[in-house]
Amino acid sequence: MNHEHSFFITDLAERLGQKLLAEQAAVSTAESCTGGGIAEAITRIAGSSAWFEVGFVTYSNRQKIRVLQVAESDLLRDGAVSQPVVESMVRGTQQLSGAEYAVAVSGVAGPGGGSAEKPVGTVWLAWAQGAQVQSGCWCFAGDRQAVRQQTVQAALAGLLCLVDGQAATTWQQWLNKHLPNQ
Repeated sequence: MNHEHSFFITDLAERLGQKLLAEQAAVSTAESCTGGGIAEAITRIAGSSAWFEVGFVTYSNRQKIRVLQVAESDLLRDGAVSQPVVESMVRGTQQLSGAEYAVAVSGVAGPGGGSAEKPVGTVWLAWAQGAQVQSGCWCFAGDRQAVRQQTVQAALAGLLCLVDGQAATTWQQWLNKHLPNQ
C-alpha cells in the first residue's frame, strides 16, 4: 500500500472512530477478499478498542458457513461473491458481536478467479445499522492490491455514510463531498 493511500484510509478510520465515540456505538467487520484489511485500518487508530468489537476473516466458504452462519445453499446457488452471501455475512457479524454497525465484503481481488459474470475487481459490500442492511456491488480497477485498497476505502466510507444518516451505498458521493482531493 502506498503511503498516500495508507494515510487516506487512516483518515477515514479516524473519522469513523470519532463519530462512533460520539454516538457511543461500535462496529464489527466480516472480510473475505480484504483479508482483515478493514480491521487493520480501524485498529491503526489508538483507542479503537472503545468502538471496534471484532473482525472476522472468513476467507473460505466453510468458515463463512461455520462462523457467520451463511447458508450453504446461498453459496452453492450464488457463489461467495454475491448479495445473499455478503448480507448473511454482515448479519452474522452483527449477531455475534452485538455491535450497532457492521460491514462485510466478498470479492474477486485477482489476478485470477474472475469470470465473465464476475470479473476481477467485482466486490459485494454490505453494511448494517441495527436491523437495516444495505448492500451493493462495485467493480474496482487495478491489480490485487488496488482492488483490496478500494474495497477497504468503500467499506469505511459506507460506514461513515451510515453514521451520518445517509445510505451506505452513497459512499462515493460522501468521499467527493468530504474529501474532494482524494
